[in-house]
Amino acid sequence: MTVILVKQPRFADQRGWFTESWNQAKFAALGIEADFCQDNHSYSQSTGTVRGLHFQTPPYAQAKLVRCVRGSILDVAVDIRTGSPTYGQHVSRVLSADNAEQLFIPAGYAHGFITLEPDCEVIYKVTAPYHKESEGGIIWNDPALGIDWPLPETGACLSDKDLVLPLLHELEPHFAYEGGPLVPLD
Repeated sequence: MTVILVKQPRFADQRGWFTESWNQAKFAALGIEADFCQDNHSYSQSTGTVRGLHFQTPPYAQAKLVRCVRGSILDVAVDIRTGSPTYGQHVSRVLSADNAEQLFIPAGYAHGFITLEPDCEVIYKVTAPYHKESEGGIIWNDPALGIDWPLPETGACLSDKDLVLPLLHELEPHFAYEGGPLVPLD
């Protein structure tokens, strides 16, 4: 499976707008068949806040459906499936409250984002609950990943935990490639 960009229509009138952020049947038609069990909501007060690059190992591996409901972020998914022809490559997309786009990120990808403005809120559904012993990650600025993070002049703001994540080449294999190469997002 690969990362999928989801564009849901908004229905607007004089009051504002309405959209379906999750519809099991419609998303299944897009190739997203996921049993979500938890919603997460993060708030970042500063531009340049980096969260990630995170994943959870099996049997607690998580697929995620990510959307930004306030502000804007650059959302990033890195293929970490051993044997994948796109191992170590990434896709990224600006998600914002204005564009209402979502990214579905399957298990087998490290995920992270950087805030592009202050006061950003991100909501994401996951297919497995948080499990501390299964958490993993890659350092956000690993040169091998080639991610062009749009940093503000003040630099990145990270948690202490995210500052000490390993490089990609230091990861133990946790995910096997079972098809579905990483493809560019339209």
